[in-house]
This record gives sequence, C-alpha cells and structure tokens, in this order.
Amino acid sequence: MKNAVIIAEGVLGTTYGKTANGLLRYSKRFNIVGVVDSRQEGKDAGEVVNGKPSGIPVVSDPVDLFNAGAEGIIIGVASDGGTLPGNYRKFVSDALERGMFVVSGLHEFISDDPEFSGIAKRTGSEITDVRKIFRDMRHNFTGDILNVESKKIAVLGTDSAVGKRTTAVKLMEHLQGRGSSALMIGTGQTAWIQGFRHTIVLDAIVNDFVPGALEKVTVDAWNEERPDIMMLEGQGSVMHPAYPGSFEIIAACRPEAIILQHSPAREFYDGFPGFRIPPVETYIRILETLSGKKVIAISINREGMKDSELRETIEAYRDRYSIPVFDPLGDLREIGDIVSG
Repeated sequence: MKNAVIIAEGVLGTTYGKTANGLLRYSKRFNIVGVVDSRQEGKDAGEVVNGKPSGIPVVSDPVDLFNAGAEGIIIGVASDGGTLPGNYRKFVSDALERGMFVVSGLHEFISDDPEFSGIAKRTGSEITDVRKIFRDMRHNFTGDILNVESKKIAVLGTDSAVGKRTTAVKLMEHLQGRGSSALMIGTGQTAWIQGFRHTIVLDAIVNDFVPGALEKVTVDAWNEERPDIMMLEGQGSVMHPAYPGSFEIIAACRPEAIILQHSPAREFYDGFPGFRIPPVETYIRILETLSGKKVIAISINREGMKDSELRETIEAYRDRYSIPVFDPLGDLREIGDIVSG
C-alpha cells in the first residue's frame, strides 16, 4: 500500500470529515501515515476519531510527513456540494509540485482544474477523482439479483453521515472473525478509497443506471466470492430533503433484512436545522413497507452522548422497539448471532 496523508483541515472527527474518519477506521488501499487538521495538531488521530490511539499523528503542516516518506494525499473532507474548500488548494498544489499523487472523492474534479492539471502534467503526478471512475457506468437492471444466494443485510440510516458505512464495516469484520466469508458492498466514494473490492459510487452514476450498477456489483461479488453474508452500505436517508437514499438499494439489491442506523442526539438533519428528523418508528414502518422485510436491529451513533447516556439509550430503545439495539463500536456478539442465524 502507498503511504498517504489525509487532508482533513477543520473537519477531523466531524460529519464533514467522514471520509477521513472512515479511513482511520479501515484502510486497505492506502497506508495512512498522518492527518492534517490544525485544530487537532499534536493529537493522535485515532484518539480523535475512535477514542483509541492509532499511532497516526495529526499535524498542521504535512511537510515533515512528505519528507518522511508519504507518497500522496487524500482529500478527507465531504463538503456541502462536494466542492474543494479554498484553504485545501495549497495542500493539493504542494503535493502535486512534489510529484505526489492526489486522491479525491469530491464532486468537483481536481483533474479538471487548470492549475492542478498543469502542475500534474509538469511533475508527472497522478490525480484520481474517484467519482470520475463511475460517472460513465452504464448497466441496466436485469433481475439477475435473484440468483444471489448470500444473505444481504442493508444498513440504512435516519440521516446522512450518521455511521452507516462504519456499522457495515464493523459487522463485516466481526463476522469474518467468526469464520464467515462476509464482505461489504460499497456504495460511496469513501468505500472505494478504503479499498473495498466490490464498490460503486452511487451518486456519481446517471440515475437511470443506478439500479443496474447496484445489481451488477452485488451479482459480481456473488459470482466471484460466494460470500455467506453481504453487508450493503446505505446512502443518505429515505426521507432526507437533500440526500434521499435507501430505496434504490432496497429495490435493486433485495436485502433479506435491514439494520437502521440512528443518532439519538440529532434533532435535525445534519446541516439542515430547519428539517426535523422523523421518529425512529416512522423509519421502521417506511423501510419495512418498501422492502417487505424486517428492520432487525438499530445501530446507535454515539455522537454527543456520554457512555452512561449511550447505555441508557440502548436499553430504552430495546424496550420501546422490541428489537436488538447496539453500539457498532462496542460488543457485536448479539447482532452477529442474529445476522449469522
């Protein structure tokens, strides 16, 4: 794996830093050697994101990391509109001037910027705009999804940037540790950057071809690996005003069950304070109606909650909804038994 520095200036550990946060939890394509965020300078990146040390430093200036063997940078911000923040430009140009690679999952393509493309051409640097890889994908839905015999579990959320991918990844790893041939079907740019083999970027594909792309990546995973279980990474939220999602995954991938990802501390959709998140029971009812399958558990995003509040919330939700409720960063044995059963 190539050594990479994540550029997460001002966003590490926040919802806007979800690409950076995800890479610090799981990275098989790149070896992460440091993170740039001047707000958290001097800290351990693992402590900031996971509450556990990782040995990955947070710095304000990546020059020392560049000199110590870093080979490129990854843009770790997921900004509104998918544009490159103005204060990130210097990090991109500095890396390209050094002949380093740049990886970005933003909607705004780094390689289309005249300044950046000019530097890259002169220095031989490689720019990878992840969404460009998938924007011309053209596959029609065929119905071949019915040939997939893996148990498919979709992790769908009550909001965007609420931890759907993290739950899917953690459950996949837990199931693999139990001897299962579980894998994850990625549906976003971060999953590709993390190195998941079976991945598309759903929101980079023309809408007419989204179902076909979802079906194809799932069918290909079955044909190539025959996994026991597939964790399906959700996108957006079924009722989100700006980032709708879930229905395409339900319709095209035909999951056997759903895990609902929720952040109890959020009152409004992230970044949209005028739009209140509907009750959990509303989501359960809608998702079960759309899929004809059960929501088998609720995964809790612990943001804004103390440990005692997390425990109390889990117990309260179990009593209220009569299904398992769990912390994806905690003990997964109960939900692992359910998914495997």
